[in-house]
Parts: sequence; C-alpha cells; structure tokens
Amino acid sequence: MANSVDAPHTNPTPDALAKMGTAELKQLILDRVEGREGDKIAEKVRAANEQLMPLFDALAAQNPTPNLPDQTPLMLGVWRSVWSTIPFQDIVPGRSLDQSYQIFADNGYYANVARYQLSNKIPLVNRFARGLLNYDLMIIQSYAIAEAPEAEAPEAVATEPNTQQAWDIENVSIRQQFRLKSLPLSPQAAQSWFDRAIAQHLADPTTSSAKGSAIPTKGIDRSTAKRYEKVYKSKPKLEHLYIDREFRLVKSSREKNQRPSYTIATRLI
Repeated sequence: MANSVDAPHTNPTPDALAKMGTAELKQLILDRVEGREGDKIAEKVRAANEQLMPLFDALAAQNPTPNLPDQTPLMLGVWRSVWSTIPFQDIVPGRSLDQSYQIFADNGYYANVARYQLSNKIPLVNRFARGLLNYDLMIIQSYAIAEAPEAEAPEAVATEPNTQQAWDIENVSIRQQFRLKSLPLSPQAAQSWFDRAIAQHLADPTTSSAKGSAIPTKGIDRSTAKRYEKVYKSKPKLEHLYIDREFRLVKSSREKNQRPSYTIATRLI
C-alpha cells in the first residue's frame, strides 16, 4: 500500500537526519510522497510544511552540486515530476500523472509538458472528439545563469554589495496540441514535440513572442485563458536545493510574493 503524506509520520530526529546518507534521505522522501502526486495542491502544501521540510533541509545540506555551472549538464534530459506543489501543472483538470515531463535542452531552453484527459470540464472540443483525443500542453521557458545582487551592506559598513549566481528564467511560449488517445505521450514523443517547438522559435522568434501564438486561446474558456496569460506574464524563479544526475529537489516561485513551490523529479532519459 502506498504511503500517504496525509497520514501521521514520525520523521527521524534532527541528529538522526544529519547522520543519514544521501541515498537514504532520497529514498525516505520518495517513500513519503509515493502515490500522492494526485492529491489536491492544498493537501500537498500542508504536507510539505508539516512533514517534508525537515527531510528537504537535510537533503539540501548534502547537495553535491551547489554551483550553478556544474548543475547545467546534470539538468539535461527528460525528467518526471514525482511530486510537486506547483499550481500551474493543474491549470486544467484531468492531468495524466504518468505523462507529465520536464525537459531540459543544452541550448538554454526547457519545457514543462503534460497530457490531459478531455472531459466536460474542458470546453475545447465537441463530445465526439473527446472520446478520441487527448489535450497536450507545453510551457516553454529559457534558462541562463545570471549574477543576482544580494542585499546591500548597512551604510556604516563601506563595502560593495556581494553578488551570487541565480537562474534567470524567462517564459517563451505556451503550446497545445490534440493527439489521438491511441498515441501515448511518451518521453520520446514529448521530446520530439519540444524539439520542433524550439526549432520553430529559433527560426522565427516573433511567432512565440506574439500573444496570439504564445498563449493558446482557441476553444478555451475565458477563465482558463486568463490563467494561461497570468502564467506567461510571470517571472519564475528556480533553485535546486539538491541535484545529481538522477534526482532533483527544486524550490521555485512564479511571482515575487508567491509562496515557494517544491518539486521532486527523477530522471527518465
């Protein structure tokens, strides 16, 4: 039976956590969230705040790759979000949890890709088409390393402000497509779609920067379209609390005053 992050758990003591190895901590976190990616966002946020943060902090203390330039080659490839509190992943209902991916390319672009089962709650197509089609959504972003100024020193201390590196994230485009239900959105299919979208963007960036193509609105209700636009206009922030070649623990936020979100991802390709 899958563990539930809503069920009471007794975490190891702080001293015990400090003595645990990286592999043991990663497995403990995976055990805590197993089978719970489908929970409501509020339930997952509560679980993060009340149960998971001590584990996240302990693993972050063992991050083998704190320097951003060293993280880049580790990020490349296709990842599966095992568990996440990012709200935009469920911008429309019916997300297929086993067909949701994050893809990083070596050209400075990455994407969050997900498949959604069409239902009466998604007024995209008629009832007949809902029986034949799935809805795929891709949010494309760029990533680069930037120098982020820290808080300036008090006036009494005549020193220059320090700088630290941070990921500079920019929204590039939001894409959608309809695919037959008989054609699964495999990691390879998601990668191919992403590659085509990036090739189109590089060939003609204006097609992505124009609102009409960047934010899909065709057949989408007004409320959902506004949510798309809000996501697209945001300035995301991303930080790897822990990253190795097979496992990522990510802290992110979409807006300056938004609560941080956490994502646990494991490598697929």
